[in-house]
Amino acid sequence: FQGDDTCEYLLSSGRFLGEKVWQPHSCMMHKYKNSEAKNCLIDKYIVFIGDSRIRQLFYSFIKLINPQVKEEGNKHGNIPFEDKSASIKVDFLWYPEVNGSMRQRIKSWTEGSMAKPHIIVVGAATWSIKIHNGSNEALAQYKINITSIAPLLEKLAKNSDVYWVLQDPVYEDMLSESRKMITNEKIDAYNEAAVRILNSSSRNSKAKVKVFSVSKLIAQETIMKSADGLHLPESSRDTNAMILMNVYCNKIMKPIDGSCCQPQPPLTLIQKMAFCFFTLSIIGYLIISLIHRNNYRKNKSCTDLESGEEKKPSISTPNVSTLEMLLHSFCKLGLIMTYFYLCDRANLFMKENKFYTHSSFFIPIVYILVLGVFYTENTKETKVLNREQTDEWKGWMQLVILIYHISGILCFSQQFLPVYMHIRVLVAAYLFQTGYGHFSYFWIKGDFGVYRVCQVLFRLNFLVVVLCIVMDRPYQFYYFVPLVTVWFMIIYATLAVWPQIVQKKANGNCLWHFGLLLKLICLLTCIYFLSYSQGTFEKIFSFWPLSKCFELNGNVYEWWFRWKLDRYVVFYGMLFAFIYLALQKHQMISEGKGDPLFSSRVSNVLLFISVVSFLTYSIWASSCKNKTECNELHPSVSVVQILAFVLIRNIPGYVRSVYSSFFAWFGKISLELFICQYHIWLAADTKGILVLIPGYPMFNVLVSTFIFVCVAHEISQITNDLAQIVVPKDNSTLLKRLLCIAGFFSGLHLFSAIQDQSRH
Repeated sequence: FQGDDTCEYLLSSGRFLGEKVWQPHSCMMHKYKNSEAKNCLIDKYIVFIGDSRIRQLFYSFIKLINPQVKEEGNKHGNIPFEDKSASIKVDFLWYPEVNGSMRQRIKSWTEGSMAKPHIIVVGAATWSIKIHNGSNEALAQYKINITSIAPLLEKLAKNSDVYWVLQDPVYEDMLSESRKMITNEKIDAYNEAAVRILNSSSRNSKAKVKVFSVSKLIAQETIMKSADGLHLPESSRDTNAMILMNVYCNKIMKPIDGSCCQPQPPLTLIQKMAFCFFTLSIIGYLIISLIHRNNYRKNKSCTDLESGEEKKPSISTPNVSTLEMLLHSFCKLGLIMTYFYLCDRANLFMKENKFYTHSSFFIPIVYILVLGVFYTENTKETKVLNREQTDEWKGWMQLVILIYHISGILCFSQQFLPVYMHIRVLVAAYLFQTGYGHFSYFWIKGDFGVYRVCQVLFRLNFLVVVLCIVMDRPYQFYYFVPLVTVWFMIIYATLAVWPQIVQKKANGNCLWHFGLLLKLICLLTCIYFLSYSQGTFEKIFSFWPLSKCFELNGNVYEWWFRWKLDRYVVFYGMLFAFIYLALQKHQMISEGKGDPLFSSRVSNVLLFISVVSFLTYSIWASSCKNKTECNELHPSVSVVQILAFVLIRNIPGYVRSVYSSFFAWFGKISLELFICQYHIWLAADTKGILVLIPGYPMFNVLVSTFIFVCVAHEISQITNDLAQIVVPKDNSTLLKRLLCIAGFFSGLHLFSAIQDQSRH
């Protein structure tokens, strides 16, 4: 490693992704909006000193503050700019040569009472080359002048940010006759002199003039598009201005998708406690393992001298094995969480911005489709939406969503609305399965016990709670888990409240079916009311302790938006389950192996309607022009494509009798895959891409994906193991565990309050 100074990388290295997207080496660059730029530069004084190239950079910079600024005025004179609303002052000072006049101006800031700029951007050389016809004497004088200026700049750098902009290459073929003496060879000589002289007296000091050399790399790729061979095209100037903004503002604004120049966040009190807990778990597990190994050696099978029989080793007590299993799980989890922290909180691994290309999205989609079809097997049962089929459904949907996230298409969702709308259907389909699966369980089993509720809540939330602690993120940040958790509790409450109507009771009296339908209508009415009453919804979830779970950035608007986006689909899942189970009970469908679900005529008609409905939704999604309007219609129409898919997948007997074991394997760990991607596959909380192997994008994706999938699978196993220990079937033991969990969350809330107070 060259060190973790990402500012140095931002100022000196990078590459283009496509034609206009600049990717700094090892870190992510934030695209600042006008409001963000103003908030960062409020009450700041910034100065650009130099020639026409620096003037271009000056204009690109102030356009980040006020896009309405026009490039007008005296080109060979000083140009002031002021934004009174934010008290920002930016000046361009015309000093085309590094000479005594420039030195005198810089010296006035070091000695006089004049206000010192917070940011100083300096650069000049091409005028010296032009005026003196590229003579060696001019270069020698340039070295003398910059040597006299360097100590002054270094003195200013103690309290201000000082940047020396190296000269960009020129496109010699396009230069006018009066500029033919400005060659790239001469420019390189002037740049070498500047780099060698600057900071020569402060190499071991923190007060350094920052050399802005990245502009050279950008110019090498874009100078051919220059209008005169000397000045950069507008897109390149804008990139340089955005880099300047990132260098100065990232440490102030701390944008999630701007990892360049951001220091590693300090460990919070809760993170330190989590680190101690996992460390003690690892030590405890190692001690118990050593004790068991020694006991095994002492008690291992040995031949009885009298009888010649082998004695069996003593068996450990159940309590010891449970403790060992608990410590073993926490030991593995501790190592995995260390990897999470190193990937997305420490400045150890590189992060890069996403960049969308059609090939990065569609080629992986085709690839996994081929693999999924290749691993086709017969199902154990041929019921509608059997376990293997739902695992398969979750698996391929999760893989498509992962590809959607890593490809970067999410950043351009407005331009690719059809893809976005189909991905929204996949998320809705997960919630449809939530409604279908939990309703079916409660309706058939009639099990409304605390054990079932605790098991589901633990499996859904365990990983997220751990990540909230280790990664210092709010619960609502992992929005999908709160979503399915709340919907599970809504389903449970709907069916568990008096009167409890289950299949066994309804079979004895058909009127109970109408009672259940009445419950579902009441649920639908509540959903409809809350979706159009944002104030009521926010009041409900603003009460403590719900507010601690569902607030993001100080309010619950994000939670309301997420809930509202798929508000009806869980109800549709419950209703579908009710209708399907009723048809199954009255033997109105055929679920034998190879048999169509209905009679041939009915099956063909339904299949035709399903295909038409499926395609109709896709056509509607393709015609979407406005994301907001499409999101408004999505809750009502997404069920069309979901139901169409379910019928197409289940009406033909052969299709219902096979499944893809490849997709089903991923489906079993779909929740872990969705959550883990935030930090160990993507980076910067999903805004970028984790880079384990720099310089080899494809190989990096293969390696990071392999680790990511293995970690998700391991966490799934750990969650299942801990669920058996933490949530026992015995009610009295379970009550004690629940009291312990309540105590844990109370302590967590207390330490969180202390932590927040120390931050403020």
